[in-house]
Amino acid sequence: MPFIKQPRPANPCTERYKCLILFISAWFLLLFFWFPPKTTQPPHNPNTDSKTTTTIATVPTCEDGIASVYVYDLPPEFNLRLVQDCRHLNVFTDMCPYVANSGLGQPVSEEMGSTTTSWFATHQFIAEMIFHARMKNHPCRTLDPALADLFFVPFYGGLHVSSKFREPDLMARDALAIKLAEHLSEQPWWQRHHGKDHILVLGRTAWDFMRSTRGPDIGANCLLNLPVVRNMSVLTVERHPWSNLDQHGIPYSSCFHPSTKEEMLTWQQEVGQSERPHLFSFIGNPRNGSTEAGVIRGEIMRQCAESTRCKLVRCVEGWRNCYAPGEVMKVMRGSQFCLQAPGDSFTRRSTFDSVLAGCIPVFFSRHTAYTQYAWFFPADPSAYSVYIEGNATRRIEEVLLKIPTETVQRMRSRVIDMIPTITYAHPNKSDSQFRDAVDVALAALSKHVHSKLQLHDQ
Repeated sequence: MPFIKQPRPANPCTERYKCLILFISAWFLLLFFWFPPKTTQPPHNPNTDSKTTTTIATVPTCEDGIASVYVYDLPPEFNLRLVQDCRHLNVFTDMCPYVANSGLGQPVSEEMGSTTTSWFATHQFIAEMIFHARMKNHPCRTLDPALADLFFVPFYGGLHVSSKFREPDLMARDALAIKLAEHLSEQPWWQRHHGKDHILVLGRTAWDFMRSTRGPDIGANCLLNLPVVRNMSVLTVERHPWSNLDQHGIPYSSCFHPSTKEEMLTWQQEVGQSERPHLFSFIGNPRNGSTEAGVIRGEIMRQCAESTRCKLVRCVEGWRNCYAPGEVMKVMRGSQFCLQAPGDSFTRRSTFDSVLAGCIPVFFSRHTAYTQYAWFFPADPSAYSVYIEGNATRRIEEVLLKIPTETVQRMRSRVIDMIPTITYAHPNKSDSQFRDAVDVALAALSKHVHSKLQLHDQ
C-alpha cells in the first residue's frame, strides 16, 4: 500500500498569527488609500503664471502695506497681439529681440563680468510689459475681482504709440486708446468707483500720450487726455510734473532682473568693491544746440573731453556700445559720479543705470529725478546725488572735487542701498525678502488710491 502523506493537524497558534497578520495588512491598506500621504511639494498657487518655470520652495505671501490686485484679462488687441507683431512696434527699432522673455529681452549675463546670471538686454521703454509679467505671479494678485482693492489694466500703450509715431491720421493714431477707454467704462468693476481704483502702467513718457495742439506734433496720441483714463492712477517713466497728481514716475527698465535676495546682495557687494579711477563720466550724444538741453549737453561734453578725470563716451550713430549693457556698466562702475543731462525729455534711463552701477548721479535739472520719482528716491536729494544749477557753465570738475571723501563714500553707500527698489525683478521672483520697483509702486498705490476713495466719499 503506497504511502500517503497525511495533512498536519492545524496549529491553533499559527492560525491565529496568520489572522493577525491579515488583519494588520488590511488595516494599513485602508489607511493608505483613505488618507494618502502628503507630498513634499508646495501647495498650488492659483495666482502663479502657468508659464513660470521656477521651482518655488515656499509660497510667498503678500507683504504688509500692499492691497490685493486684480489683473484684467484684456482682449489680445491691447497687449498680446501687439507683441506678436513685434517687427512693427517701433518705427526706429526691431522690437522682437526686446519683447522676448516677458519683456526682459535677450540674456547677456556672460558679457557683464558678474557672478550673477540675471542680466538681459532690456529696452528702456518696456516697463509696462515687465510690470505685467511681474503682476501675473505677484503674491498680492487675486483672481476674484470682488476681493480686489486695485485693478491693473495691462495695456501696452507705450509699445503701441511707438508704432504710430509717423501716422499722419490722428484718428487712426488715437483709435486703440479710445477703444480701451470704451472697453473699461463698460466693465462692472469700473462702475464701482468710476476707475479711481484702476492702474495703468506706461513704458514711455507722459508726453507721448498727451498730444497738444500748441506744440509740434511728436507722434503722441490722446490716451492721457481721455476723461476715463484721467480717473485712473497712471505710472509712467516720466510724469507731467506740474498738472496731474494721478501721474506717478516709475523707474526706467534697466538690465538687471534678479530672482532672489542672494543675487541682489551679490551684485551690491560687487559694485561696492569696484575700483573707480574716473572722477566723473558721461555717456550720451549731442542734442540740437539751439535748445536748452542741447546747450547743457554740449557744455558737459566739452568739459568732460577737456578733463583728464572724466570718461566720455560719445554715442554717435553706429556706435552701439552705448546700448551694450556690459560696456555701459563698465564705464559707470569705474566712475565716482555719472553726469545726467536732459535729452529729448527731462528724464533718462542712464539715471537708473548709474544707481545700478553704484555711481552717484549728477543732475542739471530738478525734473530729471527730484520731481519724478518720489516713491523710489530719498526725500533729501543731497543724500544720493549732486545738483549743479544753471546751464552747466560752472566747472563740473571743481564742484565734484570739493565734496569731501567721507561724504562721497556715504552717498555711494546710499546709492547702492537704493538698487533693489529701482530694479524690476525677474517675473519668476518668488523671494519676498527684497522689494523691487513693482513692490514699491504697489505699496504706494495702495495708500494713494485709499486716499482718493476716502476723499471721494466725503
